[in-house]
Amino acid sequence: WSVNGTPSDCIKIALSAILDFPPDLVLSGINRGANLGSDVIYSGTVSAAIEGTMNGIPSIAISLASFDFHDYQPAARFALSLANMMKIASLPPRTLLNVNFPPGKSPSQVRITRLGERRYLDIFEQRIDLRGRPYYWLSGELATCEEKPDSDVSAVAEGAISVTPIHYDLTRYDAMGPLMDWDFSAP
Repeated sequence: WSVNGTPSDCIKIALSAILDFPPDLVLSGINRGANLGSDVIYSGTVSAAIEGTMNGIPSIAISLASFDFHDYQPAARFALSLANMMKIASLPPRTLLNVNFPPGKSPSQVRITRLGERRYLDIFEQRIDLRGRPYYWLSGELATCEEKPDSDVSAVAEGAISVTPIHYDLTRYDAMGPLMDWDFSAP
């Protein structure tokens, strides 16, 4: 099949209109470029895996943490191995795996990680399209952030495969209690 749309919309249409049965696994990727730390908020690759998870299907988002390295075979072999492991072991409900594969032929190890922090020095360049209309192009670079050793960012920087269990509930539960004391009666 071929579907044109956002990654999560492609999963939605596959599950609701194309497939006659639910798949055993949603494997989103292999993405070209990292999905580390806060990148997951913006990631189409991760959103497709979230869509699978929301539908009760074990899901993996996998990314090659490089725009310059083009050998996807090691990451593909790892994805196959991980998919086979997921047949045997299950994850907690509403949990997916976000995998970032470092550039290079043979990563030294696999680390179970937490999401790190990625910040960007965003620059929006105004450009003109072929019809003379202005548009903006997002560019910029990564800001330097100090990372904890158990983060996905640190693992990939040190040449390890990062496997981060994530869930889509972004609620900050410890903030709910204090919010109960706020006066929301005034518009």
